[in-house]
Amino acid sequence: MAPASDKRRPILGVSTKMYFTLSKTRSYVDELLTLLAADDNKSITDKIDLFVCPDTLSLPSVVEQVHSAGLPLLPGAQDCADTDYGAFTGFTSPAVLADVGARLVEVGHAERRRLLGETDATTAAKAKAAVKNGLIPLVCVGEIAAPESDATEEEGFRGAAAAAASTVIAQIAPVLESVPDDAEVLLAYEPVWAIGAAQPASAAYVRAVVSCIRDKSPAIQRRGAARTRILYGGSAGPGLFEQLGGAVDGLFLGRFGHDPKQFLKTAHEVAGTSSW
Repeated sequence: MAPASDKRRPILGVSTKMYFTLSKTRSYVDELLTLLAADDNKSITDKIDLFVCPDTLSLPSVVEQVHSAGLPLLPGAQDCADTDYGAFTGFTSPAVLADVGARLVEVGHAERRRLLGETDATTAAKAKAAVKNGLIPLVCVGEIAAPESDATEEEGFRGAAAAAASTVIAQIAPVLESVPDDAEVLLAYEPVWAIGAAQPASAAYVRAVVSCIRDKSPAIQRRGAARTRILYGGSAGPGLFEQLGGAVDGLFLGRFGHDPKQFLKTAHEVAGTSSW
């Protein structure tokens, strides 16, 4: 999955959170795989990486569905523990996730930070455990407060973007220090105020924040662009990726992506093969 050069490969994925039953997850993945297999533009999966993060109980089924279809849809998990084994009732071992067939794992989501008190240190420990087991950590980061400016260009967001980027850089620093520099890490930039909102953050704001993150993070600069791709999440949908103008490497979809047809439509946009 990791690119060999500094050129960053586009990526698109979705989390089902806890919205689906097992049967619903199966039908969703079946439809998505059918659409990908039947798509006129067969090169879409050659151009971008695609992933789906179902709930933990549904993950083995998704792995089997993907394996049977023979398509490069990457199964992911929504969380993991920071250790492989032990007396941790109800936790999910990253070693077991890897054994099941997961390829990546989401860590540090704002909901877990808010509801369970997880911290940057917690997230870094989980990312380290994920990498140890050959999983790619998908690290969720983002500021809590929305910007006050209603500007439409990056210049108008300079102060707000710098403040948001400072928050994000502080969140990712312990993660990137905890894993080898050659380990692939995905950063899902999700402004907390935009998660589940009717509208995503404005394209100008996201461009400004992500540009600042790339320019100001010593860890990202040290590791190189190809090993630290940045996705945007937070009410993301069709049309947004093009508006972001190459500022991000992909999108991390929420409920909008729970419609397989909309997922495919957005995949075409990210791959640059859209005919809509």
